[in-house]
Amino acid sequence: MSAGDVADAESGDGPIDRFLEELTFHGKTERTRRAYDRVLSRFEAFLADPERNPRGEPVTPADAGRRECMAWIHTLRGDLESSTVATYASYLHRFYSYMTEIGAFEHNPMTVVREEMDERIDTDPARRDVSVPEMREFVSTVRHPLERAVIVTLLKTGMRVGELCNLDLRDCSLAVETGTLPLGDRAQLDGRGNALYVASEISVGDHVNGERRTAANKRKRGTVVPVDAELGRILREWLLVRPDAVTGNGLFLSTGDAWGERLTPSMVRATVRDHAERVGWYRQGGGAQENVTPHYFRHFFTTHLRDRTGDRGIVKYLRGDVASDIIDTYTHDWGTRVRDTYEANIYSLL
Repeated sequence: MSAGDVADAESGDGPIDRFLEELTFHGKTERTRRAYDRVLSRFEAFLADPERNPRGEPVTPADAGRRECMAWIHTLRGDLESSTVATYASYLHRFYSYMTEIGAFEHNPMTVVREEMDERIDTDPARRDVSVPEMREFVSTVRHPLERAVIVTLLKTGMRVGELCNLDLRDCSLAVETGTLPLGDRAQLDGRGNALYVASEISVGDHVNGERRTAANKRKRGTVVPVDAELGRILREWLLVRPDAVTGNGLFLSTGDAWGERLTPSMVRATVRDHAERVGWYRQGGGAQENVTPHYFRHFFTTHLRDRTGDRGIVKYLRGDVASDIIDTYTHDWGTRVRDTYEANIYSLL
C-alpha cells in the first residue's frame, strides 16, 4: 500500500468514498448509496486482510486484480443466496467500470469475473402471493391518517416511493374543503377531475417548486394518475389533519420527530416495514420473495390491475414505464382510455 493510499484511507478520501460521493451527484438515493457502501466496504476489508486475500498482503481496490475479486466472490458463496452474490458482483463491477471510465483506475478486473460466474441476478423473483382480500384486511389495521394515506396511495397508484415523497399539494387535484391549501394547481391536471400528477426525472438535490428534494423520480414523462372514490376519501381524511409544512408544500408531511417536514423514502419504508412485520409479512434479512415493502405494493398494483384489465399498455402508462408515443396516445384520450378503464377495474381496499 503506497503512502498516498494510506493518506487517502485515513482522510476518508479513497476511491470508494469518491465513488459514493459521485453517486449522490448522479441523483442516486441514500438507500442505494448505503447498499454500495456496505458491499464495497466488505470488499475493501477483505483486500486489507492478508490472511484472507490470495496475495497474502494488504491490497487496495486500485491494485486488486481478477484473482482478488474472484476470491472475494467465492467467500460470499454459502453465506448468501445465489442472486445476492450476483448482485454484490454487479455492484463491484459498476464501481470498477466507473473508476476506469473516469481514468482513476487502469482496468476493470471484474469484467472477466462476471462473465465466468454461474450466479445470475433474479430480475423477477417469485414474490409472496397476497390476495386482494388479504391486502384489504391489512389496510384495515392501519389507523394513523398519514400511514393509511401513504399505504393506500402506493397500493392504488403503483408509484415509486420517491415519487410519492415528491408529491406537492399542487400535484393533487381533489374536490375537498381545504381552506387555503393550493390543491391541483398544475396545468396538467386541468379537466382531469380527482387525480395525482407524478412528475418526471427529479433527481436528489434538485430544487423543485422552491424546495430541495431528497428523493428521486424515475419517470421519463409526467403521468396523470386517477384518484378513485376510495383513495379520494383517504386523502381527504389526511388533509384534514395535515400539519403546516416547515418548508414547501409537500402533500405528505411527517407527524413524528420531523413534524411538518416532507416525508423521506426511509420514513415510508419504515412505516410499511413496521405494519408488514406486525402481520408476519416482513422478516429482517428476508429477501424480495418474502418481504412486503413499498416496492412490493408496486408489484401488487401491476399484477392485479393487469389481470383485471388485460391491458398491459394502461398499466405501463400508470407506472410511468412506457415510451413517449404510447404516453401520448393515452394522454390524448385520457378520460376514456385511462380514467374509465382504471375506475372500472381498480380493486377495492376499504
